[in-house]
Amino acid sequence: MKQIFKTVILTAAVSVGTLFLWEQFKEKEDPQVIIQEVQPQDIGYQTSYLPTSKQLMMDFNASAENALHAVVHIQTEFTRKSSVYDDYFSLEDFFFNGGSRVYKASGSGVIISSDGYIVTNNHVVQQADKITVILNDKRSYEAKTVGLDPTTDLALLKIEDRELPYLTFGNSDSVKVGEWVLAVGNPFNLTSTVTAGIVSAKARNINILPGNSAIESFIQTDAAVNPGNSGGALVNIEGKLVGINAAIASRTGYYQGYSFAIPSGIVKKVVKDLKEFGQVQRAVIGISIAEINAKVAEAYKLKNLKGVLVEGVVDGLPAEKSGIKAGDIILEIDNIEINSPSELLERVGMHRPGDAIEVKYLQKDKEKIATVKLTDMKGSTKLKSAFEEASLDLGANLKPIDDKLKAQLGIENGVQVSDLKKGIIANAGIKDSFIITKIDRKPVNQAEDIYKILSTKKGGVLIEGIYPNGIKAYYGIGL
Repeated sequence: MKQIFKTVILTAAVSVGTLFLWEQFKEKEDPQVIIQEVQPQDIGYQTSYLPTSKQLMMDFNASAENALHAVVHIQTEFTRKSSVYDDYFSLEDFFFNGGSRVYKASGSGVIISSDGYIVTNNHVVQQADKITVILNDKRSYEAKTVGLDPTTDLALLKIEDRELPYLTFGNSDSVKVGEWVLAVGNPFNLTSTVTAGIVSAKARNINILPGNSAIESFIQTDAAVNPGNSGGALVNIEGKLVGINAAIASRTGYYQGYSFAIPSGIVKKVVKDLKEFGQVQRAVIGISIAEINAKVAEAYKLKNLKGVLVEGVVDGLPAEKSGIKAGDIILEIDNIEINSPSELLERVGMHRPGDAIEVKYLQKDKEKIATVKLTDMKGSTKLKSAFEEASLDLGANLKPIDDKLKAQLGIENGVQVSDLKKGIIANAGIKDSFIITKIDRKPVNQAEDIYKILSTKKGGVLIEGIYPNGIKAYYGIGL
């Protein structure tokens, strides 16, 4: 009994000692990794936690899975015409057969609503005669163009279906340099491709969009993007859309380390305008601006390099009316710091004519705040539909025709021209009362169709129709 008692006591002591040592070892075995960024003493310090590779991979998996089903493959067909034609061709041959060749191209797009709205790049679809959209599950649709905006290189398409997978917009303003992002698209016709990288810069202006009204404030990333990725999604770790991939910096035409995406803040605004009006409602502040560098700061005797220099103001436009003058320094718009022309254009570009923005600026070393009511280039706050703008450009009123006239002329559709003025239609030789039935062989059912068709065309366009006396006619116009 004594021997058994000694054995029990010894066993208990060993167990207690083992537990004590295990607890001590356990505390040191898997410490939590903490990165501390030491700041000046008056600021204190911040701590951030480094995620494990397993956690990061799980986040990538979730966001990639979410994006893959909402990113589509876009295939386009378009006609490129020769500049040399036989003098004896008929007018129809001139536009459709003489030297014409059908080309194919492809890109990407992002479904942004369950009812089939798709955003992509303008350069992917701008000249397309036919647009085919293929989903990740291989379903195929023919898409219609809702609207195009060359100034931001964005386009809005529509396919007819319901309950489609789609991506929700993230906040591109909150995207940080160094943040992980995924680029999702169809490079080289390799469908449903995902690459990862970090945001390497924001508000980049790379001077690739034409025109003085172009808005370039790209998110720069090092996620691999190649031809075919255009129009695809840039998503954050949460799987939200923070940009539309649009360009790469390359000397070869292929990825060499940097890619550029249109921020979701601009995309949301352009999409909303195209859905409601068929065109973008472009707001202006009415100033010419320059980036502040050491040379500019010295010339203007500036105390620091913050803000954007106002080089000039346009008479009668918002800035001039609000008291902003040449030589002033714009510091903030709506409480967001502005330190480059591209940042200013991005902030203004998110608004419509009639919107008010708060501008903080320096004038003769005095800080001021002005509420600026934005307008269009003509100083108007009126929002105009694409049809209204097209009517002005075409130089005519366009009205529907009744069933009686359709039956009389043996036609099924058409829009009648009236009140001709100087413009594209009159210059082509079209007379009052002419009924436009087709443009480049596409049927015209209502006045809005004319703008939608012409907005995707470049070069020679054929207008077909008939006069009320039954005489058919063809007219060629140049765009």
